[in-house]
Amino acid sequence: MRTSLMMRLHAALERYLPEQRMFLRSDDETRFIRLRSETQLAIFVGSSLTVAWTIIATAVLLMDNIGAGSLRDQAQREQAHYEERLNTLAEERDQRALEAERAQKRFSLALTEVSKMQSELLASEDRRRELETGIEVIQSTLRRTMSERDDALAKAGDLELALASKSGSDRTGEGRVEDMRQTVTFLSEALNLTATERDAIAAEAAQAYELASALDYDRQLQQDRNDRIFGQLEDAMAITVEPLDKMFRAAGHDTDDLLEQVRRGYSGQGGPLTPIALSTRGEDATDPDSLRANEILRDLDRLNMYRMAAEKAPFALPLKSAFRYTSGYGQRWGRMHEGTDFAAAHGTPIYSTADGVVIHADWSSGYGRLVKIQHDFGIETRYAHMSKIRVKVGQRVSRGERIGDMGNSGRSTGTHLHYEVRVGGKSVNPMTYIKAARDVF
Repeated sequence: MRTSLMMRLHAALERYLPEQRMFLRSDDETRFIRLRSETQLAIFVGSSLTVAWTIIATAVLLMDNIGAGSLRDQAQREQAHYEERLNTLAEERDQRALEAERAQKRFSLALTEVSKMQSELLASEDRRRELETGIEVIQSTLRRTMSERDDALAKAGDLELALASKSGSDRTGEGRVEDMRQTVTFLSEALNLTATERDAIAAEAAQAYELASALDYDRQLQQDRNDRIFGQLEDAMAITVEPLDKMFRAAGHDTDDLLEQVRRGYSGQGGPLTPIALSTRGEDATDPDSLRANEILRDLDRLNMYRMAAEKAPFALPLKSAFRYTSGYGQRWGRMHEGTDFAAAHGTPIYSTADGVVIHADWSSGYGRLVKIQHDFGIETRYAHMSKIRVKVGQRVSRGERIGDMGNSGRSTGTHLHYEVRVGGKSVNPMTYIKAARDVF
């Protein structure tokens, strides 16, 4: 049965692929190759498979080329978008820097206005005290004049009694008449003098009352003016001190402890920021205006200490050129990344973010070329992977002073700056300081 099936297949192939012979002739003989139907079928199938494989391979290569071209175009578009984003961020950074400069100017202007208001406040306080002293002098003069008038009236009564006793003596009529005439004349003169003194005293009293009323009205006007000045000063303190307090708290500092450290470093006293009045018996002998003035002076002192603390803390960026953030603070690849990475061109200048003293400026294993700067309040900043260090150990640097160049030294995958902030030996997020300063300034 198998032979019959094979014969049928061979007959079918013979109809479509008849047996062929290929003759090969040489000089001395002629040979031929016999191509059976099955052989032709095998050659046809093999050729078809080869052609099909060639077509498929060509199509795959064309698709790969097309896909690679699309990826390149996409990469170019993303690169263009990325560069545009970098330019936008650089413009925003410049705008923020300009706004910070303007805010600093407004802050300085506010301080100038506060100083002027403080001077006016002290001058008004002196004027009020002078007015109170004048009122006291006038009242004392009025009381003395009224006492003299009462004494004169009492003397007049004594003279009348003495005259009456003399009129009752055994003198002659003419003597009594003469005495009476002299007595009447004396009494008239005394009464006229008393009336004159009374009128003068009444006029002085009226003038004193008018002056007292004018002084009281002037004092009331001065008090209203003082209230307005106090209100403006208190509002200025509220909108100035509170953001600074918020800034330092956002940076993770205890503001009371921070101000105490500043106060210990600047402990001199005297001058316009000392309290206005203090009791020598240890009691509060000041009036409400003095209490308000003292409270404003305390806020001014607090503001001044905040300003000094802000100048010493790292509220600045270590780079002034264009850059991008490549890695933030926190866990990365199963390990703690204790700083923030900034990527820029090789050799980009790196600047100190606050005043301080360089305590390390050398190679440090994975950090590469590393600079450590010790600042006030137990703050330390680190700048790693530099290509060149431009400071020495023990050197005192200021905020914005160039300390090195960006590089790729140490354990690094590319040119960048690894920036750390440590407080009391423990790392904190550097962006906390940068964002806190940006929110205020």
